[in-house]
Amino acid sequence: MKELGIYIHIPFCKSKCSYCDFISFANKEKKVEKYIECLKKEIKNKEVDNCIVDTIYIGGGTPSFIESKYIKEILELVKSRFKIKEEAEITIEVNPGTVNEEKLKDYKKMGINRISIGLQSTNNRILKQIGRIHTYEEFLNTYNLARKVGFKNINVDLMLALPNQTLEQLEGSVEEVIKLNPEHISIYSLILEEGTKMEELVNNKKVELPSDELERKMYWDIKNKLEQNGYTHYEISNFSKKGFESKHNMNCWNQKEYLGFGLAAHSYINNERFCNINNIEEYIKNIENNNIKSNIEICEIQNEEEKKKEYMLLGLRKLEGVNIQEFKNKFVDNPIYLYRKELEKLVNENLIEIDLNNIKLTNKGLDLANLVWEEFV
Repeated sequence: MKELGIYIHIPFCKSKCSYCDFISFANKEKKVEKYIECLKKEIKNKEVDNCIVDTIYIGGGTPSFIESKYIKEILELVKSRFKIKEEAEITIEVNPGTVNEEKLKDYKKMGINRISIGLQSTNNRILKQIGRIHTYEEFLNTYNLARKVGFKNINVDLMLALPNQTLEQLEGSVEEVIKLNPEHISIYSLILEEGTKMEELVNNKKVELPSDELERKMYWDIKNKLEQNGYTHYEISNFSKKGFESKHNMNCWNQKEYLGFGLAAHSYINNERFCNINNIEEYIKNIENNNIKSNIEICEIQNEEEKKKEYMLLGLRKLEGVNIQEFKNKFVDNPIYLYRKELEKLVNENLIEIDLNNIKLTNKGLDLANLVWEEFV
């Protein structure tokens, strides 16, 4: 029986952050109930044989923005439609300012066992500048409530290279979070996405982003600080205590299969990548008209060669890299021979290193991959 991940997309937010280009909406609360009904109908319509679900990830948007009863309805339906592994990791993203103790208790009762809290910075001025709805103090309240109700696996999201952010401010944020001792910390570089308010502010010179040189220094200083405090750097942007790596994300980087439900959600099944459309009105209309297939767009049907290349690229995101024997077990071929020309070039440029067991990024390769992954690949 193969293992399968499930992703559920909740596209609603209290307000839109200035840097965000995710498929999410503010001021569409009137659509929540109808959207949830359509989402459940989509889940009911999906049939996957001979599988067991080992991770469920509820992301957004801001899943914690909607009433907890809707999350409960979704999870109950998923559990009735799929076989769920007893120790499955079930994650929900929450933002301070959208949860209280009662809502967190509801999540715990539903079987959610991992909380991912979007902090981004402990500096209230920076939080306001990037459009976050909360203060650092509100984050602390949310974190402490999550501990109080019994969550023992908490991730905290931070960002670096934010507008006018100094190295000292970033270090201060990380030090404050380390004191809280979360099991997992994700720290992402700000990417200036096309069409966002942040891009407009930067282009109009209303805010200034740190230089590439400062961004690199931020990354390495934070990496060293987290590792010195007991966090393992296991993927480009992710650090965890031992045994608390994100199973959902690790499955994706290991090219395991997953199903996505909801607006713009992506799936990977039987060598096929497909996604739902990103127009919420059309998504709802198609489902209400019993035309669920019209919501699906095929992104890629992989042949064996494409699957091998993707496995290499996903694997290089992990600090341990691509395990040579695991590649051979999966594809028969030896990756060192199969990609000898590409690997030789990357070795000569000091971007990767190869030992008896793994192909992995060097520090220089990690530096470039963190700055712009698309340039690296």
